Amino acid sequence: MSEDKKTASMHAASNNLIELGEKNFDEVVGGSKPVLVDFWATWCGPCQFMLPIFDKLSKKYGNKVSFGRLNVDDNQGVAMRYDVYAIPTFIMFMNGKAVDRAVGAVGEKGLEGLLQKYQ
Repeated sequence: MSEDKKTASMHAASNNLIELGEKNFDEVVGGSKPVLVDFWATWCGPCQFMLPIFDKLSKKYGNKVSFGRLNVDDNQGVAMRYDVYAIPTFIMFMNGKAVDRAVGAVGEKGLEGLLQKYQ
């Protein structure tokens, strides 16, 4: 996939996804609504594979769960705080606490199983 297409697909998918960083992370995950965070990087093939699935599920479950994406290259401190050593890693947060996680390209069924436990 060309760099332009990658960028276009990331921007197209990010409309209802919250871009997380050092400045807004604690505020977003500390809210009363559960938050599923995708820890990813631009160079990660499995992360690119999971993006359309993450986006699709954000549309399906967005009224019950917030969906955020954190680029681990740009926010290494947050990734280290939650022991993210492999990407993609998806962590479910409730009231600011990490309560569950899935590591790797787990597919739609894997992510949906995680979501259904906490919605």
